[in-house]
Amino acid sequence: MIEIKPVVTRKDVRTFVDFPEKLYKGNPYYVPNLRVDEINKFDPRKNESFEDIEMQAFLAYKDGKLVGRICGIIQKLYNQKNDEKRVRFSRFDAINDKEVAKALFNSVEAWAKEKGMEIAHGPMGYNDLDREGLLIEGFDQYQTFEEQYNYDYYPELIEACGYKKEIDWFECRLFAPKEINPKYKKVSEAVLKRYKLHLAQEKNVKQILKKYVDGVFDTLDEAYAPLYGVVPFTDKVKKAVVEQFTLILKKEFIVIVLDENEKVVAFGLAFPSMSEAVNKSRGKLFPLGIFRMLRAINHAKIIDLGLIAIRPKYQNKGINAVILNYLIENMIKLGIEAAETNLMLEDNTKIQQQWKDFEYIQHKKRRAYYKILKKGVKLPDKRRTEDFV
Repeated sequence: MIEIKPVVTRKDVRTFVDFPEKLYKGNPYYVPNLRVDEINKFDPRKNESFEDIEMQAFLAYKDGKLVGRICGIIQKLYNQKNDEKRVRFSRFDAINDKEVAKALFNSVEAWAKEKGMEIAHGPMGYNDLDREGLLIEGFDQYQTFEEQYNYDYYPELIEACGYKKEIDWFECRLFAPKEINPKYKKVSEAVLKRYKLHLAQEKNVKQILKKYVDGVFDTLDEAYAPLYGVVPFTDKVKKAVVEQFTLILKKEFIVIVLDENEKVVAFGLAFPSMSEAVNKSRGKLFPLGIFRMLRAINHAKIIDLGLIAIRPKYQNKGINAVILNYLIENMIKLGIEAAETNLMLEDNTKIQQQWKDFEYIQHKKRRAYYKILKKGVKLPDKRRTEDFV
């Protein structure tokens, strides 16, 4: 017998957050979220996105044993922006049992219909910096700290619940060259000169954030606005993001391109890989987690390419070469062996082509699914997946 229980109490929250640790115990590729961050997602005082969402999480029990979880999220900003009535499913984890999966998804869908939602899609999170996409290829690959791992039976479970593909993302591992490609350096210098641009020269991360953080977020909003699933950043979210990532930022992996008026027109951002450190600590900061993370930051051999964004006015003008040249120079200087690209939309061919001069492998693939909840409703004709570089 399968019982579905809504997450209501603090004990329920802890049970919900801790379930993946049992499900993926011993799996070397699973990288958990930080436990404290996940618990805080249920607290309106600590979840920066709470005023922009409605959410309801559920737990599944079979014969009295915990066997699955799922969370439904109504992202109001996304729905307002796109004039749609969507619910996101997030944090779906379950044993390999189709009846368990159907019971969990039925619960989210029933809740969403009561709220007037017409389309379900996911896996998608609270905002664009939350984990998204179901792994469909690369189950034997380490995930980055920004990504969610899942077992290879998940696609079958979700599709059995009536969900279909909406969009896929690719991911690549780029191997650091032994020396700078002269072409990138030459193009980089020419682009900066032609468009009267220059790179920010602040001495440390604190100075960079103080001076350019607003421009970085403005650039991010402009560049990513047309893309699938994107939600505008509120002031609260911006502040929380800065607080969350300041610890792991390194000056060598931040490149900011400025115009004549010191306005941010593009930026690139990479992070030292946290995957192994967080995996070994199972998402807990104490007693050893924080030390493993600090060691990973200061002795990284792999970096995660977090974000590259260019304002529309400057796209397709070669500024990506400026960003890549800077990051590659520092990869070589610091002895970085490889970089993980994170998610690239399958039809964003321009951003995929910029890796052609690297030695690389395309080693992971993720999918967003959808399901129509109301008869007569159709997906929008235009997919929000336009090319940009």
